[in-house]
Amino acid sequence: MTTNQQNEFFQRLAEQNEQYRYQLPSRHDAGKFIQDLINFLFPISKDCTSCPTKDIAMKYADLRNSLNCMLEPLLPELEKSKEEILDDVFGQIPGIYEKLLLDAKSITDNDPASVSIEEVISVYPGFMAIATYRFANLFALAGIPLLPRMLTEFAHSQTGIDIHPNATIGHSFFIDHGTGVVIGETTHIGNNVKLYQGVTLGATFVSKSLASSKRHPTIEDNVVVYANATILGGETVIGHDSIIGGNAWLVRSVPPFSQVYHQSKIEIRQQTPSIT
Repeated sequence: MTTNQQNEFFQRLAEQNEQYRYQLPSRHDAGKFIQDLINFLFPISKDCTSCPTKDIAMKYADLRNSLNCMLEPLLPELEKSKEEILDDVFGQIPGIYEKLLLDAKSITDNDPASVSIEEVISVYPGFMAIATYRFANLFALAGIPLLPRMLTEFAHSQTGIDIHPNATIGHSFFIDHGTGVVIGETTHIGNNVKLYQGVTLGATFVSKSLASSKRHPTIEDNVVVYANATILGGETVIGHDSIIGGNAWLVRSVPPFSQVYHQSKIEIRQQTPSIT
């Protein structure tokens, strides 16, 4: 690259950079914050470190300072002051904590392979994805732009579970294994719902014009959705206490207490005798 070509490229970058609407905190800071927040609430696993242990109040203050720092580049897009947002967010953390205890208990109680609630909290990808979603959803409701999606995408990269921060999810939520689970932006999930790996709660149409409409399904209380089932559409409602079997494909509602299964066709191939 010649000096002139280099200068032209630098000019191109400068012109493009001026067009971006948002400035964002770094992915590293977003990921570290959510991990620190989960570890603050559930100090079950510990890093090997020579640093002195801080008390709870000091850790709490560090978390507030970290979020304050991440809000700084978003200031032009905030509808409230940073202090108002921080007070709002941290004032609701106790309620999120109680919900996460119910989520962890649901996973512990329903997974025969789980040894303890400590294992679920520190090891299970489903719990990490749910915990990250609950805080991202809190941030979204508090009016923080973009950062909520950064948090859930961090969890997505760590767990393979993709939950949009604007989804609505009730208490005692259980995701088992989790790899490939997708929960869309306008999904409504009730209480005591269980999802297995590969489940998609998505939209039937992908169009920018539908961004403000309900595009994703409603899953009522006590529903179980088994592996690789796909449920699509904003008008699709899965009635409470239903069971959706693995590999099922649904684009219409089913009433409460339904059982929906995908039936595979099995053909036994006749073996042709070999000629000797």
